[in-house]
Amino acid sequence: MLTILLGGFTVFITHALEAVTGFGCTVLALPFFTALFGVRQGVIVLTILAWLLSLYIVLSNRKQVDLRQYAIITGLMLCGLPVGIFLFRTADVSALRIVLAYFIVVSASVQLLKLSGILRINKALPKPIAYSLLIVGGIVHGMFSSGGPLVVLYATTALPDKGRFRATLCLLWTTLNSIIITTYLFGGNLDKPALTTGVWMLPFLVLGIIAGEKVHDKVNAKVFSYIVFSMLLITGLFMLIFR
Repeated sequence: MLTILLGGFTVFITHALEAVTGFGCTVLALPFFTALFGVRQGVIVLTILAWLLSLYIVLSNRKQVDLRQYAIITGLMLCGLPVGIFLFRTADVSALRIVLAYFIVVSASVQLLKLSGILRINKALPKPIAYSLLIVGGIVHGMFSSGGPLVVLYATTALPDKGRFRATLCLLWTTLNSIIITTYLFGGNLDKPALTTGVWMLPFLVLGIIAGEKVHDKVNAKVFSYIVFSMLLITGLFMLIFR
C-alpha cells in the first residue's frame, strides 16, 4: 500500500503540473514511478495516465486547438515515432538520454535568462532546426513517452497563447499515446499488473487535474512562460540525476 501511495503522490504532483502547462507529467514522474514499479510497467502506466489527462484537456478545450500547428508538429513527430518505438524494444538508450538531458537544461536556462532580461536574443530558430527538433522529439517520445521538452522548444514560439499552447500539445499527446498504447495492446504489454496499477492511480490523476485546472486559469502569460521553462529545466535535471 505504501508503494501505491507514493506512486499516487507522484502522479498527483506531476499530472497537476501538466494540467497547468500541457506537458511534462511523464518525464517528471518517470524516475520515481519506475523506481517503484519497474521500467516497463512504469512507462506503460504513465503513458495511459498521460493519455487520459490529455484527452480530458482536449475535450474540454477543443476550441483552443490550433489545427495548423497540430498538423505540423504531429506530422514531423510521426516521422520519428516508429524509430523510437523500435529503440525502446531493442536498444540501450541511456547515452542518448544523457545527451538529451544536457540539451534540455541548456535550452531551458537560455529561455529563462531571456525572460528575465539578462540575455537578449530575438532571433527565432531557423525552420530546418525547429522542424528537426520535432522529428527528434518523436524518436524520444517513442522511447520514453516523454518527447515533450523538445516539442515545447518549438511550440513556445509557434503557440504563444497559453490556452492554445496547452490544448494543441494535449491533442498531440492524445494522438501519439494512442499509437503507443495500441502497440502495447498488440504486443501483449498491457498485462494485469500494469492495468491494476493504472486503476489504483486514477483517483490521484483526477485530483491532479482538478488542482492543475485551477492554477492554469489564474496565471498570466509571463508567469506561464516562467512555469513552462522552469519545468523544462527541472525535467532536464531530473533526467541527469536519475539516469
